[in-house]
Amino acid sequence: MQNELLLMMPGPVPMPERVRNAMARQAINHRGKEFGGVYADCVRVLKALFGTKNDLFVLSGSGTAGMEAAIANVGLDKKIVSLVNGKFGERLAEISGQYGDVNTLASEWGHPLMLDALAEALEGGAEVVTMVHNETSAGILNPAAEVGRLARKHDALFIMDGITSIGGEHVAADEWGADIAIVGSQKCLAAPAGLSAISVSERAWDRIAEKRPYYLDLKAYRKSASKSPMETPYTPAVPLFFALREACLMAEEEGINERIARHRRLADAVRAAADAWGLPLLPVSDALHSPSNTVTAIRYPDGINDPDLRGGVKKMGIEIAGGQDRLKGKIFRIGTMGVTGPSEVLATVAAVQGTLGKLGYIPAADGVSAALEVLV
Repeated sequence: MQNELLLMMPGPVPMPERVRNAMARQAINHRGKEFGGVYADCVRVLKALFGTKNDLFVLSGSGTAGMEAAIANVGLDKKIVSLVNGKFGERLAEISGQYGDVNTLASEWGHPLMLDALAEALEGGAEVVTMVHNETSAGILNPAAEVGRLARKHDALFIMDGITSIGGEHVAADEWGADIAIVGSQKCLAAPAGLSAISVSERAWDRIAEKRPYYLDLKAYRKSASKSPMETPYTPAVPLFFALREACLMAEEEGINERIARHRRLADAVRAAADAWGLPLLPVSDALHSPSNTVTAIRYPDGINDPDLRGGVKKMGIEIAGGQDRLKGKIFRIGTMGVTGPSEVLATVAAVQGTLGKLGYIPAADGVSAALEVLV
């Protein structure tokens, strides 16, 4: 294990041995009964994690493929309003601009979404709303239920990026009115990168575009999934499906509520450590927005260089993330998603605290003790 880098990032995350071993087997016929059973297991568990009874499909493509599938299938030539308060909200807006008439409502990264402006845009005839539920670039959890309520009030479709929340945070896609929701395999599910899953409501099916992409045609996925056994329309990444099935079964065995509680407790421990160090979090909270429970974004103290901190932590066998784009050098991020537990969090907190000290920053208090108080 000492030669394996511990990834404490907002994805990819460490994969359990059971998940890795699932890929080490002979190829099978992906039009046969065995693959159909694998696919059905994935769909069954994912529906529970999504909080949906809608159709759900697994795509051989990363979370960005899921984003594009959502926009391309229901957003073509539509008036789309994209809520943005981080890098991945921006990505959804950029994709939206490839297919429809996009109105981007951008807040500062990590700041609350512009919900009043959203209401105005919907009153002005917006037909589709996009939002990232858990914006890992800024460590903020956005109010999906409120956005879904506004979209439904004005009969607009709601596309929710749940790529880094589903499987680690409470998600209720149907209750929130998410007509399309998306997850990525290498985040809270702790499976290999390269797959995404997407749920589609009846309202979305009623408004699906006549002209759709070939490979990401959701109608084609629906037709193939209705077969017995279940299939995908095109050749799937079979070894990744084997791994995803194991990851889903592990989530089912742990229990959804227990899994969510574990993610929250680990994030609470990291936040307690940051508070002890005297370092503020990036996200701005209010009644509807809160810090993410799958990644914690922490502001750097003056005089601490990003490569030095993360490089020092990496020398101890742990990799944490820095800021992206406009936040580069301003924050560092500690992931608490997947199957990580107290030992990994405590090791990470100790490594960060020790490196801060070596670099000349003296924390206000002991972050390891603060994290331990949360975890025991």
